[in-house]
Amino acid sequence: MDGIGDLILDRFNYWIYVVLMMIGLYAMITKRNLIKKLIGMSIFQTAIILFFVSVGVKEGATIPILSHESEEVGSAGHFTEADANQKDLDSDTITNPLPHVLMLTAIVVGVSTLGVGLAVTQKIFIQFQSLEEDSILERIRSGDG
Repeated sequence: MDGIGDLILDRFNYWIYVVLMMIGLYAMITKRNLIKKLIGMSIFQTAIILFFVSVGVKEGATIPILSHESEEVGSAGHFTEADANQKDLDSDTITNPLPHVLMLTAIVVGVSTLGVGLAVTQKIFIQFQSLEEDSILERIRSGDG
């Protein structure tokens, strides 16, 4: 029983992300209001971004950038594999910046998707005078839309 408790406490942040994902998925599937669906999508995207950023973190690691005072900087001032070998750095002491950079892109895509979704929702409201799926589908079937 103690092993399960330790597993839950050690990975507490991941449990939070899973709960957030399930809240967002629940909102997207069960809610009939289009704005509520967009909010659920935003919560889901945020949970995924937090998850990937959390996976990319290493305890006690440093960023792969050398200071400007160093004489052993690679071409164009970038950190190279040779620099890591010279400074006795290994892959355990360097944080991989790729997950964080990819999540910056995901944030931009998420904001863009939310903006387009809100614009489409506004056009739907102007045409159908409702944001409820059932009402919109009923008007489309009856030919009023």
